[in-house]
Amino acid sequence: MSFDRVWLDAQLCTMVPGRGDPLGIIEDGAVAAKDGRIAWVGRRGGLPGAAAVTTRCDGAWILPGLIDCHTHIVFGGNRAREFEMRLEGASYEEIAKAGGGILSTVGATRAASEDALVQAALPRLDALLAEGVTTIEVKSGYGLDLATEARMLRAARRLGRERAVGVVTSCLAAHAVPPEFAGRRTDFARHVAEAIIPAIAAEGLADAVDAFTDSAIAFTPEETGWAFDAAARAGLPVKLHADQLRDDGGAALAARHGALSADHIEYANAEGIAAMARAGTVGVLLPGAFYFIRETHQPDIAAMRAAGLRLALATDLNPGSSPALSLLLMLNMGCTLFRLTVAEALAGVTRHAAAALGLADRGALAPGLRCDLALFGISRPAELCYWMGRNPCVARVRAGEDCGVAAGA
Repeated sequence: MSFDRVWLDAQLCTMVPGRGDPLGIIEDGAVAAKDGRIAWVGRRGGLPGAAAVTTRCDGAWILPGLIDCHTHIVFGGNRAREFEMRLEGASYEEIAKAGGGILSTVGATRAASEDALVQAALPRLDALLAEGVTTIEVKSGYGLDLATEARMLRAARRLGRERAVGVVTSCLAAHAVPPEFAGRRTDFARHVAEAIIPAIAAEGLADAVDAFTDSAIAFTPEETGWAFDAAARAGLPVKLHADQLRDDGGAALAARHGALSADHIEYANAEGIAAMARAGTVGVLLPGAFYFIRETHQPDIAAMRAAGLRLALATDLNPGSSPALSLLLMLNMGCTLFRLTVAEALAGVTRHAAAALGLADRGALAPGLRCDLALFGISRPAELCYWMGRNPCVARVRAGEDCGVAAGA
């Protein structure tokens, strides 16, 4: 058997669970690729052929390429001044009067060209790629009008052409109420469902539709349902920002609509969690936002485990509540703040993150899957969750091709 490329002298963390081994570890292993996909995985001594290119890994650990399944990486400006004001004692109202809050990001994003949005996002993306990320989800949601939502999603698509990374896009027009619809939330929710989502879908800019359900500061379950019905008519799957600040029934809502994922879910109740598990909806935990806004209500991890809910982890990279540029740091936060095990955390940025995006072709080291790899100079996989501020990634492979870890890769 001949291969395009093989990686030898490696320790493999396949993320294919075995009996008593949730990480699927193979010592002294090898990975072989053919036509951009994994053709063989196993112990080096059993390699059934040769390759045109052989890479010796000097004992490095190979994991599936990491997946950041929830980001808002495309946006204009930043909110560092707002952060500074909060630390100086300013109230939410004072910050809003000074032009802060989500609408400040909306204004900056509306004012930015597509080129400007791409150039601002690339350094953020490069920070994630340097840690071994090979797939990223990018949401809109800072335009809140058709022109800017479309521009954000075009910029997101361009990121996948500018860098060697898979980009999955989500239309999050139902994120907040724009100033031109002030006091008319229901009208805007109908506008999203009847105008924005159909136009975005017709242009092929979104791979999914997302919404933020929170009856106090975002959209009601009924209004969210309008967006999800529009997604169904367009043939797009849905995702949901759910139960972040209160139990608003978001987990159960996501399950009823067969959502790919429900994200945040700090306040999700046990019944909603069980409904998600039955529906196959992935729970996406976002510890960066939990940390940054100083939330104290822990997600019910015990109920999630009892229900068999698949859990993913992501950065939620955004300018207002999670300016997090490190998926590896989210591994540590998921373990320290939410008490995830190492195996749960690593599944959360590989196979379960892939499921949260509806991607069945990546997230593990197994024959037939995309040959997306991340190589790390570590002694055991737990180090990826243990260190804070250390990046041990030494190589990144996408579709069987070495694409480096440096900025601009």
